[in-house]
Amino acid sequence: MQSLSRKILMCLTGLFLCFFLVIHLLGNLQLFLPAEKAQLQFNEYSHFLSGNPLIKIVSYVLYASIILHAVYALVITVKNKKSGGDYKKDNRGRASKWYSRNMGILGTIILVFLIIHFKNFWYEYKFGSLPSDANGNRDLYTLVVTTYQEWWYVVIYVLSMIALGYHLLHGFFSAVRTLGVFHPKFVKWFRYFGIAYSVAISFGFAVIPVYVYFINNK
Repeated sequence: MQSLSRKILMCLTGLFLCFFLVIHLLGNLQLFLPAEKAQLQFNEYSHFLSGNPLIKIVSYVLYASIILHAVYALVITVKNKKSGGDYKKDNRGRASKWYSRNMGILGTIILVFLIIHFKNFWYEYKFGSLPSDANGNRDLYTLVVTTYQEWWYVVIYVLSMIALGYHLLHGFFSAVRTLGVFHPKFVKWFRYFGIAYSVAISFGFAVIPVYVYFINNK
C-alpha cells in the first residue's frame, strides 16, 4: 500500500511537472523574437512571473514537486535494487526499452542539470545584481543570451534535454498505467501522444540555446 502511494505521488508530481514544462517552453519561445523585442518582452514576462502572488504559490508547488519526485524516485530505485528488480539480472531487458531500465541515470542527469540551471538563472534573478532594461525590469534576457554563448553549456543543455525526452517517454506511460487510465482500446493514442509530447518538449527546449548560440556567434 505504501509502495502504491509512492508511485501515485510520483505520477501526480510528474504530471504536474509535465504541465509546467509546457508553460515554461511557451515562455522561452520568446527568445526567438528579434533581439530588441525579445529582451523587453522576455524581461516583462519574467517580471510578471516573479511578482504575481498566484504564480508564487504555483512556484512553491513546483519546488515541492521537484523535490518529492526526486526523493521518491530514489526510494523506488533503491527498493527495486534491494528486491532484485534489476532488469539486467532477470532478463526482462528483452521486453523493455533501455531508457525504461535506466530511469535512475536519466533522472540523475536531469537533476544535475536542474541544479546548474537554477544556479545560473533562478538564483541570479532572485539574489544577483542584474542590470535593468529600458523598461526598468531585471535584464534576465541578457543573462540568458550571455550564458548560451558558451558552447560547453549549450552541449550540456542539449544532452540534458535528450535525457529529459527519454525520461518523459517512459514516465508518461508509467504514470498512465499507475493511474489506471491506460485502456487497451486507446493504447496506441496514448503512445502517439506520449511520443509527440516527449519529442516536442525536449526538442523545443534543446533548440533554443543552439539558436541563441549561432545567432550571436555568426
